[in-house]
Amino acid sequence: MASTRRRPLLAPAILAVVVTALAPLALGDRGLVPDLAARLRPPEFLHPFGTDALGRDMLARTLQGLSVSLRIGCLAATASAAIALLLALVSTLGRATDAAVSLLIDAALSLPHLVALILIAFSLGGGAEAVAVAVALTHWPRLARILRAELLGVLASDYVAASRGFGRSRLFVARAHVLPHLLPQLGVGLVLLFPHAILHEAALTFLGFGLEPTKPAIGVLLADAMRTLSAGRWWLALFPGLALLALALSFEAIGSAARRRLDPRAAR
Repeated sequence: MASTRRRPLLAPAILAVVVTALAPLALGDRGLVPDLAARLRPPEFLHPFGTDALGRDMLARTLQGLSVSLRIGCLAATASAAIALLLALVSTLGRATDAAVSLLIDAALSLPHLVALILIAFSLGGGAEAVAVAVALTHWPRLARILRAELLGVLASDYVAASRGFGRSRLFVARAHVLPHLLPQLGVGLVLLFPHAILHEAALTFLGFGLEPTKPAIGVLLADAMRTLSAGRWWLALFPGLALLALALSFEAIGSAARRRLDPRAAR
């Protein structure tokens, strides 16, 4: 019953991600060009999310900002998943390498997450590339631990031992036995990294260590909104924050659906 109630959420989640990805193509420069005649208008028919201090439409700026977050999240999550996969593969080379990888994962997990993000982004000078690198270098440990356990479990199984006993090559074992178990975990882990990457990109930008203030990023919108929030301009913070949360939850729904599809045990 629980899984059937969650399935209708998948279509809106996919639609939200597609709309976010294609928004810049449809909007063009809308939300980027000031219109002082329409400054600080509350939500209305022509501007459902209101306008900012320069008269720019907040709906268009929110979609532009979500698209920026989506691109950075895609880059950072992919790089983080690649790091996790590489370390999981290294852990299978021997006991010494497995112990080293396990120690590295535990050390990375022990670091304060946001502090590590800020230090890396600050040391790289800020900007989109620095944010992507910071998120990629701090989000791989949990996925690496899952992939390592999956790899070690498969390699220690009886059917892999039997396959090797029949003289099968390592390439055959990897293609026939390891990849079918590893790729679903990697795919689901990659999708579930997206909301973390998107939220942390917005947090870094909000704190001033991320994207430039000239870009319509969600963190920039929220930081700008804090200056006028006490004056009653509530729409400047509410709608971008809700949109960011909706995008993160969309990826969470997609990842959960993929996990239930690929792992029958998760559907119970």
